[in-house]
Amino acid sequence: MEREASELFEEFKELTASEFFRRNKQMLGFSGKIRSLTMVFHELITNSLDAAEEAGIQPEIKIDLKRVSKDHYILKHKDNGPGIPENFITKVYCTMFAGSKFRNIQSRGQQGLGCSGCVLLSQMTTGQPAKVVSGYKNGDKLKGVGMTFKMDVKKNQGLILKKKDVEVDSTGVALELQFKDVSYSLSEQGAYEYIRRTVIGNPHARIIFRDPTGHQYIFERATDEIPPLPKEVLPHPRGVTADDLIFMAKHTDKRRFRSLLGSSLSRMSNKRLNEIEEATGIDLNKRPKDMKWEEAEQIVNLFKEMDFMAPPTSGLIPIGKEQIEKGMKEILNPEFVATTTRKPKTYRGGVAFIIEAGIAYGGDSGRLVGDQKRAEIMRFANRVPLTFDQGSCAITDALKSIDWKRYGIKDLENTPVTVFVNIVSTNVPYLSTGKQSVAPEPEILHEVRQATMKIARSLQKYIKAKKAAKEEAMRSKVFESYVPVVLKEAALISGRNVPEYDEVLAKVTRREKFSKFTSEVQNE
Repeated sequence: MEREASELFEEFKELTASEFFRRNKQMLGFSGKIRSLTMVFHELITNSLDAAEEAGIQPEIKIDLKRVSKDHYILKHKDNGPGIPENFITKVYCTMFAGSKFRNIQSRGQQGLGCSGCVLLSQMTTGQPAKVVSGYKNGDKLKGVGMTFKMDVKKNQGLILKKKDVEVDSTGVALELQFKDVSYSLSEQGAYEYIRRTVIGNPHARIIFRDPTGHQYIFERATDEIPPLPKEVLPHPRGVTADDLIFMAKHTDKRRFRSLLGSSLSRMSNKRLNEIEEATGIDLNKRPKDMKWEEAEQIVNLFKEMDFMAPPTSGLIPIGKEQIEKGMKEILNPEFVATTTRKPKTYRGGVAFIIEAGIAYGGDSGRLVGDQKRAEIMRFANRVPLTFDQGSCAITDALKSIDWKRYGIKDLENTPVTVFVNIVSTNVPYLSTGKQSVAPEPEILHEVRQATMKIARSLQKYIKAKKAAKEEAMRSKVFESYVPVVLKEAALISGRNVPEYDEVLAKVTRREKFSKFTSEVQNE
């Protein structure tokens, strides 16, 4: 029996963002017990670091994970950031796609989904409300508020159950959430490892973590230097599409399209605007709202042919080679470490990025598998560890394409090294909404290779020096063992006293040279 169109559309519904992600939580990275808990740690730690840095505060985070029963946990997360004003608490934790990060700026997160996604997962798996205590400055006064709330999924907003003023002694936020169907693990993808890597990529942060067994880990900061805040940058002409131009035109207060282009895109001088007008024949003095799709497309195609300066990179803030070295030394205690920060480059013609890398050898470097130490790859994007989807990531592809034997490493997989790579950009090309792997853009692959090969050459030099030092030490040991015996026997046969031989032995074994040599190797 045929049905009319009106009947078919009786079931037509409109979903809020919260309803959509309730049905598709895997798009937030919440898939699998271990991954789900790690992603909760990721979102909350990222939010705390961003908040503290924006307020000029050295981040300190305390995390307490308590096991209630199998796969049921209570998570308490506290930071020393600026806190959240009372009117914004439910917006932060209960409204999807809400926040202050929707700009063309280098940021750990840009989707407005993190904290609200954690509350949603908690509510979906336990039905329990979230509890928050926020301390924040209200003028010259320190104010504290405690709140218990749930997410109204239908309305994509918070539903306050309890609220009261509380006394606080400092600014910051303390959040308590419950989760079921998650699992704590010490594996490479687990929550503990995520914290460990976070501290390496953010050496200015201090994190105290108490795990479900009651064991407390204290990750001290390796530097007191708070990274400068990144600046918002204008999109580069080669990085925009026709749709971008039409969108700008519809949502601008500029009266002329010429003014819109000049104020909304970087490297757009009056000379360039005149060239565009002459080449396309489009009157750029027209109202932006009168711009047609065909004209926008024509302008964008011209952008690809024009010779623009590279996009500005002042808005990109890398960790820095010295800070990476401090972070790796603090956590890995290696016998050798080398780091580098490359100069800014662009991909897709108009998106700036920076690659920085580090390599640590010996000490606690590498990952322990059974009784054997193996290579460890640490991938980061804007200081955030990427602990999942390693096989599909451009960083992994670039590292595997390197001929490590050329650098004295016969078998990378079974060498006690940690390789660190961080990509810095206002627009990291992630492969999915989970933001755990980087797309294989040719320019990014090239830069990762170049950065890694540079530090690998330093490691090669160290390994060669270490091998030479070992051979020198063995040679010295042989002489130091037998020369005294020979001298004593010769003296006995000749009936003479044993001569002073320390100075001669030092020359033969080259002890002074050896001591200086090993010292230089360790200091490189």
